[in-house]
Amino acid sequence: MPDDLQGPIEAALVVLVPEVEPLVAPFRLEHDPSAVKGVPAHITINYPFLPAIDSDEDLQRELSELFSKAQAFQFTFNHFARFPDVLYLAPEPVAPFKRLIDLVAARFPESPPYEGAFEELIPHLTVAQTQDERILALLERELEALAREYLPLSIRVEQVTRMDNRAGRWHQVSSYPLSGDNKRLGNS
Repeated sequence: MPDDLQGPIEAALVVLVPEVEPLVAPFRLEHDPSAVKGVPAHITINYPFLPAIDSDEDLQRELSELFSKAQAFQFTFNHFARFPDVLYLAPEPVAPFKRLIDLVAARFPESPPYEGAFEELIPHLTVAQTQDERILALLERELEALAREYLPLSIRVEQVTRMDNRAGRWHQVSSYPLSGDNKRLGNS
């Protein structure tokens, strides 16, 4: 039973991106509430992922089978972008992420991404969240200057990770490999 002070148990399906931590970690720790709670740099596939709250072996097997149908892929970070209250790294191309999002949404319609709050989902890696436009603009300039030594950064996605906050902080529960067929073919 969760501690009442902890809050509700939540789960998410994400693509972890440790390669970008050297650039974004200090900014995320100060300006992204999820980083303080233990969530590493990531691109969200589904949050909150409701079936994972009561996870069992059947769910583990189902997610393994589901993600084995998706191809591993390559993407690049080469610029920052913004939502009104968020500064983020924009992955290119976004289509493979959208395919993963759609795959999960089709299989788990009871768990729409972001509880169905957004008509269009834009895959992204959040670096900072604030309603203060001046802070976002300052952070964007600072990150763009630092990014010259890090970006562009090309990354291969080979798995999706399930995380939850059952232990009071977010932690990795399991990872699900994507199909690697296109790795040997050199496709992305």
